[in-house]
Amino acid sequence: MSTLSLALALDFAGVAVFAASGALSAGRQRLDLLGVLVISVVTSLGGGTLRDLLLDRHPLFWITDTRYLLVSTLAALLTLLWVRRFPVPERALLLADALGLALFTIMGARIAARAGLGVPISMMMGAITGAAGGVIRDVLSNDVPLILRRDLYATASLAGAGVYLGLREALADPAPAIWAGLATVVALRLLAIHRGWRLPVFYWNDHR
Repeated sequence: MSTLSLALALDFAGVAVFAASGALSAGRQRLDLLGVLVISVVTSLGGGTLRDLLLDRHPLFWITDTRYLLVSTLAALLTLLWVRRFPVPERALLLADALGLALFTIMGARIAARAGLGVPISMMMGAITGAAGGVIRDVLSNDVPLILRRDLYATASLAGAGVYLGLREALADPAPAIWAGLATVVALRLLAIHRGWRLPVFYWNDHR
Protein backbone atom coordinates (compact mmCIF):
# COMPACT_ATOMS: atom_id res chain seq x y z
CA MET A 1 0.00 0.00 0.00
CA SER A 2 1.37 3.42 -0.94
CA THR A 3 1.79 6.13 1.66
CA LEU A 4 -1.04 8.12 0.09
CA SER A 5 -3.39 5.13 0.18
CA LEU A 6 -2.41 4.40 3.79
CA ALA A 7 -3.03 8.01 4.80
CA LEU A 8 -6.44 8.05 3.13
CA ALA A 9 -7.42 4.75 4.75
CA LEU A 10 -6.37 6.02 8.18
CA ASP A 11 -8.21 9.28 7.60
CA PHE A 12 -11.44 7.42 6.80
CA ALA A 13 -10.85 5.14 9.80
CA GLY A 14 -10.51 8.20 12.04
CA VAL A 15 -13.77 9.63 10.69
CA ALA A 16 -15.56 6.32 11.29
CA VAL A 17 -14.22 5.89 14.83
CA PHE A 18 -15.00 9.45 15.90
CA ALA A 19 -18.46 9.21 14.32
CA ALA A 20 -19.04 6.07 16.40
CA SER A 21 -17.90 7.88 19.53
CA GLY A 22 -20.29 10.72 18.72
CA ALA A 23 -23.17 8.27 18.28
CA LEU A 24 -22.36 6.59 21.61
CA SER A 25 -22.19 9.94 23.39
CA ALA A 26 -25.47 11.11 21.84
CA GLY A 27 -27.10 7.80 22.70
CA ARG A 28 -26.23 8.25 26.36
CA GLN A 29 -28.12 11.55 26.25
CA ARG A 30 -31.12 9.83 24.59
CA LEU A 31 -31.13 12.11 21.56
CA ASP A 32 -33.28 11.38 18.52
CA LEU A 33 -31.87 10.08 15.24
CA LEU A 34 -31.19 13.54 13.82
CA GLY A 35 -29.42 14.58 17.01
CA VAL A 36 -27.25 11.46 16.89
CA LEU A 37 -26.30 12.09 13.27
CA VAL A 38 -25.51 15.76 13.89
CA ILE A 39 -23.23 15.00 16.82
CA SER A 40 -21.56 12.14 14.94
CA VAL A 41 -20.83 14.33 11.92
CA VAL A 42 -19.49 17.31 13.85
CA THR A 43 -17.39 15.01 16.04
CA SER A 44 -15.82 13.26 13.09
CA LEU A 45 -15.33 16.34 10.87
CA GLY A 46 -14.92 19.16 13.40
CA GLY A 47 -11.21 18.76 14.09
CA GLY A 48 -10.24 18.58 10.43
CA THR A 49 -12.49 21.52 9.63
CA LEU A 50 -10.80 23.71 12.25
CA ARG A 51 -7.38 22.59 10.96
CA ASP A 52 -8.29 23.51 7.39
CA LEU A 53 -9.60 26.91 8.45
CA LEU A 54 -6.42 27.67 10.41
CA LEU A 55 -4.23 26.54 7.50
CA ASP A 56 -6.44 28.39 4.98
CA ARG A 57 -7.10 25.18 3.04
CA HIS A 58 -10.14 25.67 0.82
CA PRO A 59 -12.47 24.10 -0.03
CA LEU A 60 -12.70 22.19 3.24
CA PHE A 61 -11.68 18.54 3.00
CA TRP A 62 -15.20 17.14 3.37
CA ILE A 63 -16.53 19.51 0.71
CA THR A 64 -13.81 18.43 -1.70
CA ASP A 65 -14.37 14.75 -0.97
CA THR A 66 -17.94 13.98 0.10
CA ARG A 67 -16.92 10.41 0.99
CA TYR A 68 -16.02 11.78 4.41
CA LEU A 69 -19.65 12.70 5.03
CA LEU A 70 -20.77 9.30 3.78
CA VAL A 71 -18.32 7.42 6.02
CA SER A 72 -19.37 9.52 9.02
CA THR A 73 -23.07 8.92 8.45
CA LEU A 74 -22.69 5.19 7.81
CA ALA A 75 -20.50 4.73 10.88
CA ALA A 76 -23.09 6.48 13.05
CA LEU A 77 -25.94 4.36 11.68
CA LEU A 78 -23.98 1.11 12.07
CA THR A 79 -23.16 2.07 15.65
CA LEU A 80 -26.84 2.61 16.36
CA LEU A 81 -27.69 -0.80 14.91
CA TRP A 82 -24.91 -2.43 16.92
CA VAL A 83 -25.95 -0.98 20.28
CA ARG A 84 -29.55 -2.07 19.75
CA ARG A 85 -28.44 -5.71 19.50
CA PHE A 86 -25.38 -5.92 21.70
CA PRO A 87 -24.42 -4.38 25.05
CA VAL A 88 -21.96 -1.51 24.87
CA PRO A 89 -18.73 -2.11 26.83
CA GLU A 90 -18.35 0.23 29.76
CA ARG A 91 -15.36 2.04 28.29
CA ALA A 92 -16.33 1.82 24.63
CA LEU A 93 -16.56 5.61 24.28
CA LEU A 94 -13.11 6.12 25.80
CA LEU A 95 -11.58 3.45 23.55
CA ALA A 96 -13.22 4.89 20.42
CA ASP A 97 -12.06 8.35 21.42
CA ALA A 98 -8.47 7.14 21.94
CA LEU A 99 -8.38 5.57 18.49
CA GLY A 100 -9.93 8.62 16.85
CA LEU A 101 -7.53 10.93 18.68
CA ALA A 102 -4.55 8.91 17.43
CA LEU A 103 -5.72 8.68 13.82
CA PHE A 104 -6.63 12.34 13.49
CA THR A 105 -3.52 13.55 15.32
CA ILE A 106 -1.15 11.86 12.90
CA MET A 107 -3.15 12.85 9.83
CA GLY A 108 -3.32 16.47 11.00
CA ALA A 109 0.41 16.58 11.69
CA ARG A 110 1.09 14.98 8.30
CA ILE A 111 -0.98 17.57 6.43
CA ALA A 112 0.75 20.45 8.24
CA ALA A 113 4.21 18.98 7.62
CA ARG A 114 3.46 18.45 3.93
CA ALA A 115 2.41 22.11 3.77
CA GLY A 116 5.96 23.03 4.80
CA LEU A 117 5.19 24.07 8.38
CA GLY A 118 7.74 23.53 11.14
CA VAL A 119 7.60 20.83 13.79
CA PRO A 120 5.97 22.93 16.58
CA ILE A 121 3.14 24.14 14.34
CA SER A 122 2.69 20.68 12.82
CA MET A 123 2.41 19.20 16.32
CA MET A 124 -0.17 21.83 17.22
CA MET A 125 -2.17 21.15 14.06
CA GLY A 126 -2.09 17.43 14.88
CA ALA A 127 -3.40 18.06 18.38
CA ILE A 128 -6.12 20.40 17.10
CA THR A 129 -7.23 17.90 14.47
CA GLY A 130 -7.30 15.12 17.05
CA ALA A 131 -8.91 16.92 19.98
CA ALA A 132 -11.31 19.52 18.58
CA GLY A 133 -13.95 17.06 17.40
CA GLY A 134 -14.12 15.40 20.79
CA VAL A 135 -14.45 18.78 22.50
CA ILE A 136 -17.39 19.69 20.25
CA ARG A 137 -18.98 16.29 20.92
CA ASP A 138 -18.69 16.64 24.68
CA VAL A 139 -20.01 20.20 24.73
CA LEU A 140 -23.03 19.30 22.60
CA SER A 141 -23.61 16.21 24.77
CA ASN A 142 -23.47 18.35 27.93
CA ASP A 143 -20.33 16.59 29.21
CA VAL A 144 -17.11 18.08 30.52
CA PRO A 145 -14.68 17.75 27.58
CA LEU A 146 -12.11 14.99 28.03
CA ILE A 147 -9.35 17.47 27.30
CA LEU A 148 -10.28 19.36 30.49
CA ARG A 149 -10.44 16.36 32.84
CA ARG A 150 -6.73 16.36 33.75
CA ASP A 151 -6.13 13.06 31.93
CA LEU A 152 -3.28 12.75 29.43
CA TYR A 153 -5.27 13.79 26.38
CA ALA A 154 -3.76 16.70 24.49
CA THR A 155 -0.42 15.61 25.96
CA ALA A 156 -0.80 12.17 24.37
CA SER A 157 -1.71 13.82 21.08
CA LEU A 158 1.31 16.13 21.13
CA ALA A 159 3.62 13.26 22.06
CA GLY A 160 2.35 11.08 19.22
CA ALA A 161 2.68 13.94 16.74
CA GLY A 162 6.23 14.57 17.95
CA VAL A 163 7.17 10.91 17.50
CA TYR A 164 5.69 10.85 14.01
CA LEU A 165 7.38 14.06 12.90
CA GLY A 166 10.74 13.05 14.35
CA LEU A 167 10.74 9.66 12.64
CA ARG A 168 9.41 11.19 9.45
CA GLU A 169 12.56 13.25 9.18
CA ALA A 170 14.82 10.34 10.08
CA LEU A 171 13.34 7.56 7.94
CA ALA A 172 13.07 7.27 4.18
CA ASP A 173 9.78 5.36 4.45
CA PRO A 174 7.07 7.41 6.25
CA ALA A 175 4.87 4.39 7.03
CA PRO A 176 6.80 3.30 10.18
CA ALA A 177 6.63 6.89 11.43
CA ILE A 178 2.85 6.88 11.01
CA TRP A 179 2.43 3.60 12.90
CA ALA A 180 4.81 4.68 15.68
CA GLY A 181 2.93 7.94 16.14
CA LEU A 182 -0.41 6.15 16.26
CA ALA A 183 0.88 3.64 18.80
CA THR A 184 2.25 6.43 21.00
CA VAL A 185 -1.07 8.26 21.22
CA VAL A 186 -3.14 5.11 21.83
CA ALA A 187 -0.70 3.71 24.39
CA LEU A 188 -0.53 6.93 26.39
CA ARG A 189 -4.31 7.41 26.35
CA LEU A 190 -5.09 3.82 27.37
CA LEU A 191 -2.43 3.85 30.09
CA ALA A 192 -3.78 7.16 31.37
CA ILE A 193 -7.29 5.69 31.49
CA HIS A 194 -6.18 2.42 33.09
CA ARG A 195 -3.66 3.81 35.57
CA GLY A 196 -5.20 7.21 36.17
CA TRP A 197 -2.19 9.12 34.87
CA ARG A 198 -2.73 12.85 35.06
CA LEU A 199 -0.74 16.01 34.71
CA PRO A 200 0.16 17.88 37.91
CA VAL A 201 -2.51 20.33 39.02
CA PHE A 202 -1.54 23.98 39.41
CA TYR A 203 -3.12 25.83 42.30
CA TRP A 204 -2.31 28.48 44.87
CA ASN A 205 -3.59 29.48 48.27
CA ASP A 206 -5.80 32.51 48.14
CA HIS A 207 -5.59 34.17 51.55
CA ARG A 208 -7.96 36.99 50.77
